[in-house]
Amino acid sequence: MLTVYGVTVLTLMMVMYALEARGKWFVLAFALGCGLSSSYGFASGAWPFGVIEAIWCVIAIQRFSGKARHTLPGPHGA
Repeated sequence: MLTVYGVTVLTLMMVMYALEARGKWFVLAFALGCGLSSSYGFASGAWPFGVIEAIWCVIAIQRFSGKARHTLPGPHGA
C-alpha cells in the first residue's frame, strides 16, 4: 500500500511540475505533491528523500507566493 501511495504522489508531483507554466495554482499543487512525497520518503524510511522533498515544498510555496503577488492587479488596476 505504501508503494501505491508513493507512485501516486510522485506522479502528481511530476505532472504538476510539467504544468507549472500554465498558472500559479499548478505551482501550489506541485508544492502539495512535494509535501506528500516528503511524507512518503519518511514513511518508507528514506529520510534523505523526505528532507529534500520537504525543502522543495518550501521552495515551491515561496514561488507560489511570488507568482501570486505578481498576478494581483496594482493599485490602479494595471
